[in-house]
Amino acid sequence: MTRPCTVAVLGLLCLPAIALAQAANPMSAAIRSQHDTIKGNLVKSAEQMSEADYAFKPTPEVRSFGELVGHVANANYAICAMALGDKSPAAANIEKTVTGKAALAKALTDSVAFCDGAIAKLTAASALEEVKVFGTTQPRLAVFAFNNSHNMEHYGNMVTYMRMKGLVPPSSARP
Repeated sequence: MTRPCTVAVLGLLCLPAIALAQAANPMSAAIRSQHDTIKGNLVKSAEQMSEADYAFKPTPEVRSFGELVGHVANANYAICAMALGDKSPAAANIEKTVTGKAALAKALTDSVAFCDGAIAKLTAASALEEVKVFGTTQPRLAVFAFNNSHNMEHYGNMVTYMRMKGLVPPSSARP
């Protein structure tokens, strides 16, 4: 066999090993994929809403759009830190102390980046380790799943705010 053929055959033999290595942790891959989808929708929504509409509340009893962005940022830090077994790295309550579109959008972007790093540490073994969360213990994977659910819940709120302002939310704007 010639050298190029040997290299080609060896390359083909390695493909299953490469695929297996990439699929070795399907649990964390699924959580990461969900997180990537929802973080994109959240960040794009924060960017899309006008500065003036950050103060918008559909009714007086609910959070403003800006407060909602701050709440999601706070929760990302808190929940992803709990998944790591750590305390939130947020210096203050973002919802209550940060104002303005640019600062709130940055806080949200930074918070999802924090979760990116936390999820990147997830392994098949660590996914099943129990961590303390809201007074109970949960598998680390479940904590990340809860964060994704929480983010999806509040993205749904953002969609309503955006529709009321005549905007097409990111998840509907895709081709």
